[in-house]
Amino acid sequence: MPAVALNSLKLEGKKVLVRCDFNVPLDAGRITDPTRIDASLDTIRYILAHSASAVLCSHLGRPKERTPSLSLKPVAEHLTAALGKKIALAPDCIGDITGRMISDLHPGDAILLENLRFHAEEEANDRDFSHELARGKNVYVNDAFGTAHRAHASTVGVTRFIAERAAGFLMLRELEALRAVTENPAHPYVAILGGAKVSDKIGVIRNLMTKVDAVIVGGAMAYTFLKARGVPVGKSRVEEDKVDLARELLAEAAKRNVAFLLPIDHVVASAPEAGATVETVRQIPPDKMGLDIGPEAVAEFIARLGGAKTIVWNGPLGFFELPEFAAGTLEVGEAIANLHGVTSLLGGGDTAAAVAGHPWAGNFTHISTGGGATLEYLEGLELPGVKALEA
Repeated sequence: MPAVALNSLKLEGKKVLVRCDFNVPLDAGRITDPTRIDASLDTIRYILAHSASAVLCSHLGRPKERTPSLSLKPVAEHLTAALGKKIALAPDCIGDITGRMISDLHPGDAILLENLRFHAEEEANDRDFSHELARGKNVYVNDAFGTAHRAHASTVGVTRFIAERAAGFLMLRELEALRAVTENPAHPYVAILGGAKVSDKIGVIRNLMTKVDAVIVGGAMAYTFLKARGVPVGKSRVEEDKVDLARELLAEAAKRNVAFLLPIDHVVASAPEAGATVETVRQIPPDKMGLDIGPEAVAEFIARLGGAKTIVWNGPLGFFELPEFAAGTLEVGEAIANLHGVTSLLGGGDTAAAVAGHPWAGNFTHISTGGGATLEYLEGLELPGVKALEA
């Protein structure tokens, strides 16, 4: 059975363990992008408004032990401001002191547990740690789609000990958006894939080629495919051990009659450096590397996207972190955002970061908060954190 929705539960008087994805970027202890926190506010507000208490938990970064710089204290402060009520930070995610703080919660109160990954048992999905994390809670809600591809204690283990469980509103939105582009999507259907590595997207390409009418590839991964086609790529980044695989994928696309578009011109430089001397070329010189798609590629890609009814986009089309190499990604992004009558899903991570802050970024049907989870769903893999919610 599909996961139960949060709003189908009776929450009054219960203590609800809520797995959130508060893995936000920090700069000297300051949150630079609170998007992931804000995405779970609807779920938290709903729980508090229905006379339950919320015990919020999340990881932050990849610590192997207690690391003060990766404390969730800035997240507790952001939640306090966003919710308009004090959200205390527990000294740990388990233990007697934390347990007493949770016991003292009243309906409508919330507390944030300290970073789950201060304990190695979290990633190990340790049974005893899971049991301790679940202790004293009546309901489990997973609203952390970004970690749904991880079989950790807080995403899978706790469900052994809490019978009543549900998907939060963010989780439900993410799954609904992904189902819309994987189950009976409207055609024409175009997938755009970018980023650095072909190896990260092999499964996604194979799975999407059974569904889409066209695949557009940009970013550094395009150069592995171009080399497979015998096109000179200069010093561009190439996964040499994946060239034969790229050739196989191109052949599979042709066999399935799926258009496979690669950039026909490029913005090149000697290295991806700020202030680099750039030029636009059709053939990359031996001493240059491709760092963005060129204007002819942009025009061809946008023309292909113009008639689409469904678009999935995962991975930037150039080295977008530097403005010299961001134009291709932004021009294609703006074109998609301004299309009408199209379902458009942006994969999380770098793709979302590339479009963030632009006035048209809110026009996409859905921007996923998941990076790896989105990729694995598009690859057709089962997500352990979602499976664990099913009855």
